[in-house]
Amino acid sequence: MMQDKVVVAITGASGMLYARELLAILAAADVEVHAIISEAGEQVLGLELGMVPADFPQVHWWGIKQFTAPMASGSARFQAMAVVPCTMGTLAAIASGLSTNLIHRAADVMLKERRRLVLAVRETPFNRTHLQNMLAVHDAGATICPAMPSFYQKPHSLVEMARTYASRVAETLGLEVDYPRWQGE
Repeated sequence: MMQDKVVVAITGASGMLYARELLAILAAADVEVHAIISEAGEQVLGLELGMVPADFPQVHWWGIKQFTAPMASGSARFQAMAVVPCTMGTLAAIASGLSTNLIHRAADVMLKERRRLVLAVRETPFNRTHLQNMLAVHDAGATICPAMPSFYQKPHSLVEMARTYASRVAETLGLEVDYPRWQGE
C-alpha cells in the first residue's frame, strides 16, 4: 500500500505557530511530507518563531521556483495539500488559476485532480475581494479553514490552542487525528 503524501505550503502571513504544529502532527503520523515556503514565509517563520525550514528535518523541502518538483504534476499522486498560513495574495493567485510559483502550481494541481486542498487563510477583516476569492476556490473544490482557534477546550497555552487548530487542518486533509473535541454539555 502506498504511503500517504501531503504537501504543506507556508506563505508570509502571520501564524507560523499553526504551521509548526501542523508539521509536528504530520511528523507523528505515517505521512510523507513535502513542503514549500515562500520568501516572505521564511522571513515570518524567523520573526515569529526564530526558525528556518531546516529546523524541520522530517520534511522534504522544495524551492518556490522549483517547477520540476513532484507536486507540480498530478501524476505524483499527493493526496492532499494545506497552505498554512495562507496569505490573501496566495489565495488570489489560486482563485485566478495563476501558477507563478510552486505553491500556486501545486494548489492548481490539487484542484484539477479533485484532491483535498485546505487554505488556512490568515487575514482580518476580510474585504469583498478576499470573500470573492474564497468563494471561487471553494467552488473549485478547496476548503477554506480560517485560522480561527477554538476555546471550548480551555487551552492553557498558545501552543495548545495552535495544536488544536492544526489538528482540525490535519483532519480536513483526511488524516485520523486525536485532539480535544466538543463533547456537549
